[in-house]
Amino acid sequence: MFDLSMSEIMIIVIIAIVVIGPKELPRALGTAGRWVAKGRGVMANFRTGFDAMVREAEMQEMEKKWAAENERIMLEHPDISDAEDEPVMRALDAPKENGSGENETGENDTGEADQRDLPLDDSTSEKPAKESGQ
Repeated sequence: MFDLSMSEIMIIVIIAIVVIGPKELPRALGTAGRWVAKGRGVMANFRTGFDAMVREAEMQEMEKKWAAENERIMLEHPDISDAEDEPVMRALDAPKENGSGENETGENDTGEADQRDLPLDDSTSEKPAKESGQ
């Protein structure tokens, strides 16, 4: 980081021992280590934020390029209209079949409800009608 040679580090250590003293040197080195760690943390946080801003700016630039390219393509091929896309859109919007010949609404391919799914009810069975006058 600071590109210090071994001789420069030795000079700094000798000056620190003379100025701070051998008793206080471990505490001073611990304090210096904490400051260096805090500084690295702040720099890492700054770098992360800066990288996020750069990525966001790149994404905005790419979106502008994609929009311009899309517009260029649409201008080159004006013969494609929404009417041609209509059958595709209807097919996409149609209910999906579940593999048994029925779609999501419970209707079979003919559009009628499957008889298996109807509730069993006595009122729908064929019974002779009661005469109301007797």
